[in-house]
Amino acid sequence: MRESGLMGNIYTICEWIMRFSVTNLLWILFNIPLVFIGLSLLFINSIQDAIILTPFLLLCFPFCLFPATSAMFALVRDWIINQEKASILGTFWGYYKENYKQSMQAGIIFALLWFIWAVDYSYFQQENIVLMFVFLIMGVIFYVFTLLFFSVIVHYNLDLKTLLKKAFILTVGSPVLFFSIIIVTGIILLVSIQNLPIIIPFFTGSLIAFITFSAFYRFFLRVKEEGK
Repeated sequence: MRESGLMGNIYTICEWIMRFSVTNLLWILFNIPLVFIGLSLLFINSIQDAIILTPFLLLCFPFCLFPATSAMFALVRDWIINQEKASILGTFWGYYKENYKQSMQAGIIFALLWFIWAVDYSYFQQENIVLMFVFLIMGVIFYVFTLLFFSVIVHYNLDLKTLLKKAFILTVGSPVLFFSIIIVTGIILLVSIQNLPIIIPFFTGSLIAFITFSAFYRFFLRVKEEGK
């Protein structure tokens, strides 16, 4: 039985810190190949090295990043809808296996789309400043679309085409949801990268997942209530 009062509040805070940190560490652990390639890209000496590493980076999207991130969002969903299980590790692994195939298929699509965007943005960064900003805005939209896709894939039991459609409609059809996600997660990323990089391994990913699914779920409940 939990204690009430000050000790109860301290216990709750510690419990949530543990949840976020363990989940974030699991997410990184399941993305070790992506982390290794990403760190390697920071220390490359030539464009040729980047060209060699890029295909391996793209392969990490469907086979590492998307299944692991889907598992993290599914775990966070349990917290938000009050269905959390006893074991974080066991639950994470269960969702990882359960959603692996569909997450991998989605990862292939998103890897190709992000690759096309990155090539176009890099090209226009040198050639046309106006189009560069157009693609920058597109990148922001695509970022929110990707996050909302993770929320959708763990909340609905639907085919991939329908999930992509739902995520896209949410991205372009709800300005409040869109700007809530981009502002709050943007602040988390900015603080993590520029001011507190120490929190990246422990909180950044799980916090972004929590904020994104919370915003999505509130929107979902509001639409459901209005539909009655």
